[in-house]
Amino acid sequence: MCRVYGVSRHGYYAWKRRGKSNRIFEDEALTDEIFKIWHQSGKVYGSPKITQALKQQGFRVSQKRVARLMRENGIKARVATFYRNNKKLKEFVAAIPNRELDVMANKPDQVWVGDVTYLKVKGEWRYLSVIMDKCSRKVVGWSLKDTRDASLTLKSLKQALKNRKPEAGLVFHSDRGIEYRARLYSKRLEQRGIIQSMNRPKVMNDNAHMESFFHNFKAERYHGRKFNCEKSLRGVITRYIGFYNNQRLHSSLGYLPPSEYERKINKDNNLMCAKAG
Repeated sequence: MCRVYGVSRHGYYAWKRRGKSNRIFEDEALTDEIFKIWHQSGKVYGSPKITQALKQQGFRVSQKRVARLMRENGIKARVATFYRNNKKLKEFVAAIPNRELDVMANKPDQVWVGDVTYLKVKGEWRYLSVIMDKCSRKVVGWSLKDTRDASLTLKSLKQALKNRKPEAGLVFHSDRGIEYRARLYSKRLEQRGIIQSMNRPKVMNDNAHMESFFHNFKAERYHGRKFNCEKSLRGVITRYIGFYNNQRLHSSLGYLPPSEYERKINKDNNLMCAKAG
């Protein structure tokens, strides 16, 4: 074997006696931590988020090293693309403009965004309505039904209002779907002092935060799985939203999960008020 690889017998046995270097031992320990974080994320974190998670645990490590170890050990973030059925309405109701563009959402409960997406259970459609705080990206309410109508979006709104209890003046933004244009829905918003806002006609990226959330959910928990009953789908949604709100790191939030980001925002605001007082 030594002749085949062009090394001396003396050199081979000297290498064998030396054993593994400290760097190799460190890489092995680091790889174990990377595996743990990767599994805890549902196998969806790539090297940037894993690097941030390691640093939050006290590790001094570069993203380049994490990426190398992930590559060498076959650890890959799961990603997927999806196609959403975006049938344009033949007529747009132009009475409600995009008001969320006028609000700088720098603290929670200033702007909420909402949307509905399609999911399949045993070959039949289910509709998921989600409401998110634009500032913190935290999901504040959601509902799942087999019909796409005002009752679906009203249920998620009811949950959000119960969870948050926002002050009057909150802006709620959505697309121009009939479930948001329904008189029953608009009336409920008006009763709570909430200002309704909708996408501009023919502008498809006015609700980018919700599009991003649905993309992440489907890529990380939905695609590649089959659901034989609504109960199992509902369980996956419940667990994912808990993970998304309390654990999933967001690069746009300084690599903090939404709940922790809100605590930081509230703490900073309280300090500013105390100094002003």
